[in-house]
Order: sequence, then C-alpha cells, then structure tokens
Amino acid sequence: MRYLNPKADLTFKRVFGEHPDLVMSFLNALLPLAPGQEITDIEYLPSEMVPENPLRKNSIVDVRCKDQKGRQFIVEMQMIWSPEFKQRVLFNASKAYVRQIGTGEEYELLQPVYSLNLVNEIFEPELEGYYHYYNLVHVEHSNKVIDGLQLIFVELPKFNPHTYAEKKMQVLWLRYLTEINEKTREVPSELLANPEVKKAVTALEESAFTEAQLLGYEKFWDIISVEKTLYNSAIRKGLAEGMEKGIAEGMEKGLAEGIEKGIEKGIEKGKTEEQRLIACNLKKQGIELQIISQCTGLSMEEIRTL
Repeated sequence: MRYLNPKADLTFKRVFGEHPDLVMSFLNALLPLAPGQEITDIEYLPSEMVPENPLRKNSIVDVRCKDQKGRQFIVEMQMIWSPEFKQRVLFNASKAYVRQIGTGEEYELLQPVYSLNLVNEIFEPELEGYYHYYNLVHVEHSNKVIDGLQLIFVELPKFNPHTYAEKKMQVLWLRYLTEINEKTREVPSELLANPEVKKAVTALEESAFTEAQLLGYEKFWDIISVEKTLYNSAIRKGLAEGMEKGIAEGMEKGLAEGIEKGIEKGIEKGKTEEQRLIACNLKKQGIELQIISQCTGLSMEEIRTL
C-alpha cells in the first residue's frame, strides 16, 4: 500500500476539511481546552486566509470551522516559515474575532478564536519544546486571562514521541503528520489501533485519488520547492545587499571618523609644539622652570630637556 503525505494541500484538506469527526478529534488533541470545553460539533467555514507574500502563496494550507458555541477554529499547515508569520496569524485571528458581531451588537456575543498553526520548519531553535501557546495574560498575575485570541504554534520537526509525555491523542496525531509520507509502506500499529487516526490514514491511500489529483499533488511539492528556493534566494540577496550597504556605510563612517580624529590629533600636536616653543623662549630669558610649567602646562622634566 502506498500513501501520500498528509501535509500537502490535497491531503490536508481531504482529511481535515471533509471529515468533521477527524478535525474535532485533532483540535481536541492539540488545543489547550479546559476540561468540559471539548469540541462536540463542527461547522465548516469558507476559507479566506490568503497570504500576502507572493513568494509563498502556495505554502499555506488552511481549514476554518466553528462549533455550536460560536467558537472559531483556524487550522493552518505552514510549509515555509517566515519572520512575519506570527503577525500574519495574529492579524487573521483578530479579523475573525472582530467579524463575529456587527455594528451596535453586544460585545458579550464574542466567542474565542483559536488559531492552530502547524509549521513544517523550526523557527524557535533556542527553545526546547515544540508547542508554543500564546494568549492575553496579566504580566504579573498569569492566572488573569482575557479570553479572545488563542494562538498555538507547533514546530513539527521538533516533535519526538519518545521524548515527550503529552496526552495520547496529541502524540498519535502528531505522529500521523510526521511519520506518514510517500516512503511509508507499513503504518505503525499504534496509529491503526485508534479508529480516528486509522480513518485519517486510510484517506491518504494513493488509490483513493484520481490521476488528476495525483498530478496536482506532485505539482504542489514542486511549487513548495520553488517557493522555498525563491524565498531563500530573497533572504540571501537581502543579506548580501545589507552586508554590502553596511560595509560601504562602515567605510564611509570610518573615513569620516579617521579624518576627524586626524584633525584632532593634528591640532593637539600643533598645540604641543607651540607650548614647547613658548617654553623654550621663556627658558632662554631665564624664567624659573616652575613658572614656565604653570604657563605652558608642560612638566618641568620636559622643560629641562628643551
């Protein structure tokens, strides 16, 4: 049996965009929901998260939905990381939050928006954990929280089921995303033992897709490769231009500072020579060395050598 990678546009939307039971299980496993706040029903919403950067227009896959309570959930698969991605996530979550009510409606109608972002690259290398949860908390009293926006980022390359002790379903779903791909010939028994994950695995079977869909799947990975190359090239070009500009500015600044210091040194040297000349003339006239020193600022030892 051959399988497709669940992180691609075609497969991600097939599994989590067409099966409410699977996306509910996935969200309940990955979101920081309090006991009794689990998702029990789901309604899909139109996808409208369009990335602004043309270099990565195909690298973001998203599924949007809400439950009966009105809570909204944005699930994104981010194939290529970029520094502005966090701001983009915050912007889109804020937009979804604001659009819940119209002008004149009560703020009490607002429900939380959860943004779950699965990132296929490491973007927090200095941190050990792969799970990053952001919300609005009091700086001094972290138990004081303003409900509204809940932002979660998962660094998939950091996930290792043998070193983390999260709840079972979170481990199973993350193993599903990180272990199943085109090279998989035998699915781990732990994944197949869970009905929901097994259903998600079955949805990845290559035989379940048409030839046209498989061509689109291959094109997706080609595009991701091209976008990654373009993005990395843009970074390298930016770094090169920044270094070139920095060197030029540094040389210009260095030259200016050198000229300034040279002038200062020249003035200082000139003043010293003038003082020595005055001291020499005063000495010839028989003026006491102590008086000459007070007038010129030269030491008595220097005056004696003149």
